[in-house]
Amino acid sequence: MLPLDGRAAPPGRRPYRISTAVLRTHEANSFPGGLIASLSVPWGASKGDGDLGGYHLVWPRDLVEAAGGLFAAGATADAVRVLHYLAATQEADGHWPQNCWLDGTPYWNGTQMDECALPILLVGLALREGCLSAVEVRRFWPMVRRAAGFIARNGPVTGQDRWEEDGGYTPFTLAAEIAALLIAADLAEGAEEAAYLRDTADLWNDLIERWIYVTDTPLVREFGVAGYYVRVTPPQTADAASPLTGFVPIKNRAPGDGTRQPAAAVVSPDVLALVRFGLRAPDDPRILDTLKVIDALLRVELPAGPCWRRYNGDGYGEHADGASFDGVGTGRAWPLLTGERAHYALAAGDSAGAERLLVAMEGFASDEGLLPEQVWDAEDVPARKLFRGHPSGSAMPLVWAHAEHVKLLRSLRDGRVFDTPSQSVQRYLVDKVRPRLGGTWRPNNKCRAARGDLPLRVELPAPATVHWSDDGWHSLQNTPTHDSGFGTHVADLRAAAATEEVIFTFRWTGTGLWEGEDYRVSMLD
Repeated sequence: MLPLDGRAAPPGRRPYRISTAVLRTHEANSFPGGLIASLSVPWGASKGDGDLGGYHLVWPRDLVEAAGGLFAAGATADAVRVLHYLAATQEADGHWPQNCWLDGTPYWNGTQMDECALPILLVGLALREGCLSAVEVRRFWPMVRRAAGFIARNGPVTGQDRWEEDGGYTPFTLAAEIAALLIAADLAEGAEEAAYLRDTADLWNDLIERWIYVTDTPLVREFGVAGYYVRVTPPQTADAASPLTGFVPIKNRAPGDGTRQPAAAVVSPDVLALVRFGLRAPDDPRILDTLKVIDALLRVELPAGPCWRRYNGDGYGEHADGASFDGVGTGRAWPLLTGERAHYALAAGDSAGAERLLVAMEGFASDEGLLPEQVWDAEDVPARKLFRGHPSGSAMPLVWAHAEHVKLLRSLRDGRVFDTPSQSVQRYLVDKVRPRLGGTWRPNNKCRAARGDLPLRVELPAPATVHWSDDGWHSLQNTPTHDSGFGTHVADLRAAAATEEVIFTFRWTGTGLWEGEDYRVSMLD
């Protein structure tokens, strides 16, 4: 392991050694590379034998986070085993199950697009660390290709966010998807495939603000900001004015207790992924304004230092009286979010602030040095052994939290964020590449507006001829699709200058049948 524990540690503690030990002890000997999320069961004292899973399962997201911690510690052989495990457990269509038993058998069946993107980011990290030979890169390309294809076909919306609750456009998932497509493009074997992946990434990156950034809301006026990024917006449909005007469900709340909120009213530290994955600069005014709102609504000052809740209205945590979470409750502060905020501080050039947040994160550990999923952030409840700033009854240790701790130690040693992809930083922050497409329409993501000076891309799941007009059907054009190489068939429609609207339908090549519906996309200046 790399010597990342040279600084003075709390008396009697060796946090770095504890974190690396936690990572290694969660790998199964019988399934090399398979790390479960935790050996614990959250609120286990109130659970029965019917809770078969607990956290004794593999979540691809937690697994990739753990592997990142192993890479950060210099345990490269251990981390590469995770890549082989991911290759063995990938589904045929390119995604990974929401979680699974160690043998790869799915347990829950949600679709989380970040869990499809993060393995690609892990391959990119392994390459940057010089841990993969040319032969190994070729071995992992089929896995990356399938995953990139799944993202391209099914993104950018996700069935569930990284907290496994709501679907739609979310900042963490968007950032992971876009960065993953750029990494896959670098590995692609053909120029046309690489161009398709980069085109998709560029367009999604350009649309982030349209999907998840709001202005002129009550929170804007309350906190005196120009706007902010929200936690999640619902999927865009042809009859919706905008994802930003929609409502999102708030899970783990009692019926009638704020279980549905305007998308513009809910924020999350997830927005930091836009910086961490290299899509937005840390000093971007939109990021800075969002942090003001996040800190006002989600930051909790605890004896060890600041910690953050997942989003306002979160219900995943103990009840107000300290009773165990039983499907409803109140979300508490998460130490791993303090680690993510420390990484943001480092990216913003505030290494001293990042160091202080590291100390705070370590201060949330148990007496044995284990980092919990959540800490109790209300007044002490001694009868339930809940004390402010100390572990709650949630999962402990949480492997993801310990991995974030190790990565933070490595980032501070290197003076840069360890796992930020170089591709997105170069493309969007240095070269400032803009998309060459004005918009993309697909059956699962029907855009209502696109830039009129750039081509509108229609993406379909099978070959077709797009029958379209840019002058209200007075004149007609037919554009056949071509295979993207990733399971989509695309046609780029180039409307005339000053066109206000493109109308189209399509005829499926295989059956000769017409779609039977006209679709309209407004062309913006």
